[in-house]
Amino acid sequence: MTISVDGREVAVKGPKGELTLTVAKPIEVAVEENQVLVSRPDDERESRSLHGLTRTLINNNIIGVTQGYTKGLEVVGTGYRVAQKGSSVEFALGFSHPVLIDPPAGITLTVEGNNKLTVSGIDKQAVGEAAANIRKIRKPEPYKGKGVRYAGEIVRRKAGKSGK
Repeated sequence: MTISVDGREVAVKGPKGELTLTVAKPIEVAVEENQVLVSRPDDERESRSLHGLTRTLINNNIIGVTQGYTKGLEVVGTGYRVAQKGSSVEFALGFSHPVLIDPPAGITLTVEGNNKLTVSGIDKQAVGEAAANIRKIRKPEPYKGKGVRYAGEIVRRKAGKSGK
């Protein structure tokens, strides 16, 4: 893995790909002895918050190009299913038509079985956003719990109507 700093641009290159990050104004980044050093000029509130943010974003890029990120989704409900159609994915979610999702650039969608989907890529923010957009198609509803949910997500259930 190699990290190069060119002015405000930090480029991280690894076995899975390459990511770049533009560093905000007061923060300085330097590479010394296999360490990335992020420093701030003063202890202003904005400088402190940007310092931690920049350090975390660089760390996320390093993890992304070495290991990658994955986010699991589950399709729950009678008749609800997901199927792979080439690189895109087709959902049957109780609508009158199937919903076809094409993955954004740098994102891979893989289907396991007919109710599990994995979103993977090297950019943490892009993986999370793609998973959130897929979940947004049919959020889990609180009465039966049907819909698209994150793997391990707990849906709070409601009682529904009570009879007389």
